[in-house]
Amino acid sequence: MADIKFEGWLGHNPDSANGKMEWGSFEPKKWTEDDVDIEISHCGICGSDLHTLRSGWFPTNYPCCVGHEIVGKAVRVGDNVKHVKVGDRVGVGAQARTCQQPDCPECSSGNDSYCKRLMVNTYGSLFPNNEGKSYGGYANYNRTNQQFVVHIPEGLSSADAAPMLCGGVTVYSPLRRNGCGPGKSVGIVGVGGLGHFGVLFAKAMGADKVIGISRKNSKRDDVLKLGADEYIATDEDENWHKTHSRSLDLIVSTVSSANMPLGKYLALLKRGGEFVQVGAADGGEFPPVPVFALLTGGVKISGSSTGAPWEIREMLQLAADKNVKGWIQERPMKEANQAIIDMEEGKARYRYVLVNENFEKHGSSTKL
Repeated sequence: MADIKFEGWLGHNPDSANGKMEWGSFEPKKWTEDDVDIEISHCGICGSDLHTLRSGWFPTNYPCCVGHEIVGKAVRVGDNVKHVKVGDRVGVGAQARTCQQPDCPECSSGNDSYCKRLMVNTYGSLFPNNEGKSYGGYANYNRTNQQFVVHIPEGLSSADAAPMLCGGVTVYSPLRRNGCGPGKSVGIVGVGGLGHFGVLFAKAMGADKVIGISRKNSKRDDVLKLGADEYIATDEDENWHKTHSRSLDLIVSTVSSANMPLGKYLALLKRGGEFVQVGAADGGEFPPVPVFALLTGGVKISGSSTGAPWEIREMLQLAADKNVKGWIQERPMKEANQAIIDMEEGKARYRYVLVNENFEKHGSSTKL
């Protein structure tokens, strides 16, 4: 096949989060027969991208090409890869590979995204065995280990699928693992890029009642259009925590603020209910936990990461079967810098997806 030149938007320092990424070439990981090269057609913009560009969560290994909601076409497939062939439409989410050892408690039980032995993220991580560094999807191509490469099912467009690969599965996983479905009442705190998927998937999974929860009434109409049964504006609705006391089985919190009214959220849970945190502020700050709310309510607080490959496949198929579509706005790849500025300013309704205007214009698609 013709040589692939890997190019993308590179962040060289924390200021790159202010719309100052630079387009340039990069050296992907060393090729192994466990790898897949993907020509990228679409890549969602995730809040994680901005946290990483500005070294908000941890010091970033610059230069960094962010983007972990990648959809495109497999153009090179290693001999050890049996579930993908050249020409397949595939996607990659937030993780690239884990240890995959049979004695790993997580990898051997379908909990790959919690592996503690090895976690290579789709960008900004180092692969083992001196294979090199991972670069993400604000680019023309991505090279990754086969583990988290999934097929995009028929009936789901590439633009719709892309933001589900991180944003979607981040809320789907805790809904799925906590029994969201008929007979359950679910609250989604923070109805933005993550939370709007929470509303969509909770309804698609058959929850009896879904309540969208945000600070202001400005999102009320949108959230009800997404399918929520009720809406709470915590800054504007009086005594909302009393009105809705002990009404929810499950709350998934997508907000990343240390100032959220955690005690009032816990008051919404029925006895035995669970509050699952998926959002993360810069520095990992979280509100103080009101212990008596736990003791007197008999409720639980937990956290959830992204999702294992089986969860991603299951979620995508559910989206195809139930016609679940996020509220997305497509942006040209060349406008990535302006798009991340707009994302930071809260202009997305509710997810930006970068579209590679040069997709399939390179003339390379053969199996080695």
